[in-house]
Amino acid sequence: MDAVVAHIVEHLDPNPSPPLFIAVQGPQGSGKTYLSAELKDRLSAPPYALNVALLSIDDLYLTHDGLVSLASQEPPNALWAGRGQPGTHDVGLGVQVLEALRSQSGSVELPRFDKSLFNGEGDRLSTGLVVTPPFDIVILEGWCVGFFPIPQGELERRWEGVWREVSAKLGLPHTVTKHDLERVNETLKGYVAMWSYFDIFVQIKPTPVETPTTQYSIIYRWRLEQEHNMKALNGGHGMSDDAVKSFVDRYIPGYVFFGDIPPMFSQHPWTGNGLRLLIDEQRHQVGVETF
Repeated sequence: MDAVVAHIVEHLDPNPSPPLFIAVQGPQGSGKTYLSAELKDRLSAPPYALNVALLSIDDLYLTHDGLVSLASQEPPNALWAGRGQPGTHDVGLGVQVLEALRSQSGSVELPRFDKSLFNGEGDRLSTGLVVTPPFDIVILEGWCVGFFPIPQGELERRWEGVWREVSAKLGLPHTVTKHDLERVNETLKGYVAMWSYFDIFVQIKPTPVETPTTQYSIIYRWRLEQEHNMKALNGGHGMSDDAVKSFVDRYIPGYVFFGDIPPMFSQHPWTGNGLRLLIDEQRHQVGVETF
């Protein structure tokens, strides 16, 4: 936490206008939401006393009706059977909110999405959280924050290579097609408009572990713990364990195809402003890297 705060303060202008935009990315259940909330608390308190606006990309999901409509499109896309993958967010709303925060021209309503509604399918709430300028810092956190589209040739290479290996080791159902991924890849082009706002990129990255499956297997455990914690607080509303398994299955292609440095870049888009927190299976920090 101290390393992240120091990294942010180092990049903070004494009179931030527009505000400093910070992206926080990490796998499901890795602690990015907790980290982002702690950052907001630390930076809002003395000695910094900054006005921090915090938004999750999860709060930009389509409404439940919108998600149902997307899932029923023809031809169906297995990756859009529920929320999660790029394509299930309201990118236009995201750009609108980020631009309003940058402009400092008035109060901004931050959308909120309740994941416990509709038996865990979730829905965007009719009212959000109203925040008031001036904003010093804006934080957006999410599992796919900073994912970029990849060239068609690279998509095909991963489809024939790493994807076959990962899907076999995890025993994933053979429901995802290359065309499904091509449609998600095309949709990601719209997300670049959101990423363009951000000055700093903070990534939570699990360290490689010895496992008979893949590096992605830990995400299932982390996401299940996350769901159990939510249900313990809200009276048991949310997904069943089997539903969580299917839910994470739908995310794995996103990590495999879009979760690393885009091949079209010679270096990470935030090189010079990036910070990577390395964590172990228990989510303990074991290292810090700048890039």
